[in-house]
Amino acid sequence: MSDQTIDTAEKPEFYLTEDHHPEGSTNLGFWLYLMSDCLIFAVLFATHGVLGRNYAAGPSPADLFDLPIVALNTSMLLFSSITYGFAMLQMERNAKAETLFWLAVTGLFGAAFIGLELYEFIHLIHEGAGPTRSAFLSSFFTLVGTHGLHVTFGIIWLITLMVQVSMHGLVEANRRRLMCLSMFWHFLDVVWIGVFSFVYLLGVLG
Repeated sequence: MSDQTIDTAEKPEFYLTEDHHPEGSTNLGFWLYLMSDCLIFAVLFATHGVLGRNYAAGPSPADLFDLPIVALNTSMLLFSSITYGFAMLQMERNAKAETLFWLAVTGLFGAAFIGLELYEFIHLIHEGAGPTRSAFLSSFFTLVGTHGLHVTFGIIWLITLMVQVSMHGLVEANRRRLMCLSMFWHFLDVVWIGVFSFVYLLGVLG
């Protein structure tokens, strides 16, 4: 037997050629993750509910919040949820270019949301209403900032998937990942509706 034959026979394999991913395991695991995120936001909402009236002789929500800008910011996130839905419809049609287009539009709406949120934070800090000013502002910055971090990571995830789809197309693995990001993105929409209603509207009008 030649040396070449021995090398070929003894060459180890470090990967499997078949997909042994259990059917439905990714969706189940991701639902469990979303439930843990629900608990995190539930705690933050409860904390804000307890501390939201403790102004420490400082500014109240009515003094600080600009509802038209917050409403515009909310529309950016809601539009991004709609455009992600368009991307999923195009994915079902196996239309790669159209899927990437709507994912890009979704990312732009998400980036606009983060930009407006950063503008609001910078403006509040400039006005002397930073997170250390009162218990109300501490809970506000923590809740809204945590949601903003989730959206930021969602945008990073979105860009990563766009690269994956560009390179490998709408293969089963990428479809599964896009479905998980879809659940995550719509979950953030639902959480933000709670933030807008509970923190901003009740804070200003309550």
